[in-house]
Parts: sequence; structure tokens; C-alpha cells
Amino acid sequence: MPESAFSNRQPISLGKAPERIETARLLLRRALPSDADSIFARYASDIEVTRYLSWPRHQSRDQTEAFLAFSDSEWLRWPAGPYLIESPDVGTLLGSTGLAFETPDTASTGYALATDAWGHGYATETLAAMVALARAVGVRRLYALCHPDNRASVRVLEKCGFILEALLPAHACFPNLGSTQRQDCLRFGKSAE
Repeated sequence: MPESAFSNRQPISLGKAPERIETARLLLRRALPSDADSIFARYASDIEVTRYLSWPRHQSRDQTEAFLAFSDSEWLRWPAGPYLIESPDVGTLLGSTGLAFETPDTASTGYALATDAWGHGYATETLAAMVALARAVGVRRLYALCHPDNRASVRVLEKCGFILEALLPAHACFPNLGSTQRQDCLRFGKSAE
């Protein structure tokens, strides 16, 4: 989605974000309870997809349902929450993204894509949409955390104008890497103004 899609709007500062966003090739939408099986099968239980994520790979549909409950609570509390990423042409679930708010004007973002969606520019398109959405809902500081070995995500963040701010030593757990020890993490930031 071009950033200009939201740029003519004033920040809505705690107004609700749209539950559906269309980009050039993607549909981003709020998750529904009926999405549990697709989320579990397409990406949340995939060892490759979840390798560098901070949440554990889903071992059961119950964990996916817990994610959906969390998603609903985020949407109730904040202007936005998690979005699913779909290919509208074929109706295929590709992954998820969203904004995770810390305060009304500070949020983090990220994405997870099914392996067959890698290498098509969907991550860049999705991240650009989240930057535009953050701007539209009044977020002034948007950031993303990334494992240092996740070079593909580092490239996507840089393409979308995020700047490496810091290497955070022993900052986060990456449960799918087989260790319970906190590991170094890169923090990328972007002014959403």
C-alpha cells in the first residue's frame, strides 16, 4: 500500500483503524474466530516461519484460539491490533501483521508470512501499509525488533525506511531457536509523523 493512502487524513488519535485495508496486491483484515484452522496450518505451526519470532510456534489449535482472543482484546483496547494478510485474487491466507501499542502514540509492528509467500515482496508491501496505518491513527513512534540473524527481515525494514537504532544485548527470548536464554535483538525505528 502506498503511504499516500492514509497521508491525506489527519491522525485519528485513538479512533478506530479500519478492519480491512487493501494494498496493491493484498488484503489486510481483522482476524475472525473462523480463521483458527487456516492460521494454524498456514504459518503459526510452521517451524521455518516461526524460527525468529518472539512467540512460540503453535503446537495446537488451542494456542491459535488464544491468539485470536488476544487479538480481539487488542482491538477493544487500542485503535488497531493484529491483521491477517490475504491474497484477494485467490483468497489464500499468507500470514499476519499488525500494530502492538505500548501507549497511544508508540507501537511496534512486524509480520509473519507462510513460506510459499516469501520472496514476492509481500513483507515490504505489508510493512508499508502498517507505517501508513500508524501515521493515520496518531502513532508518532513506530519500531520493530528483529533477531540479528534474520537478514531478510533486516532488508525489509531498511527498504521501508526503518533505521537501526540499537543492538539490545540479551533483550528477548526467541523460543523457536531452541534456547530459553535471552538473546540479542536489533531495534529499528521510524517516525510515523
